[in-house]
Amino acid sequence: MTPHQDRESLLAEAVALRTADRTEEARQRLLALAGRFPEDAEIAYQTAWAHDRLGLEAEAVPYYERALAGQLTAADRRGALLGLGSTFRVLGRYEVAVRTLRSGTAEFPADGALKTFLAMALFNVGEHHEPMQLLLALLVDSSDDEGVQQYRAAIAYYAKDLTEMV
Repeated sequence: MTPHQDRESLLAEAVALRTADRTEEARQRLLALAGRFPEDAEIAYQTAWAHDRLGLEAEAVPYYERALAGQLTAADRRGALLGLGSTFRVLGRYEVAVRTLRSGTAEFPADGALKTFLAMALFNVGEHHEPMQLLLALLVDSSDDEGVQQYRAAIAYYAKDLTEMV
């Protein structure tokens, strides 16, 4: 087995363990892989994710940063930006969370999860207007709720500026 095949199979096993809620086992395997392949962005991302799932947010940060410095698929990059921004928020590093999540929404403007986490981080730094705009626009764009759909135009209008009165 070549080193690449070995990496692929070991990574697949670790991801399968995490998916099966055997996260601590997955974390241990991913830490070993990250030690063997320190420049591998995908391994770093999976290692960060395992730490996050275990509530080890501070330990996840350097792995997210390593992942984002490397080459990731678009889906993994989106996940890493969301994970890192959310992790910074959980750690009380709100301004860094806002910057990270803004970067994510700039790169992935259609992603509702990034917008939602950005709204939460903005709230944490004392912003209220922009988070409401983000969440109301997201609600209009994604809700199947009959009442929301009935008032879709009004909600969309007010999402632009809640202080405006007609």
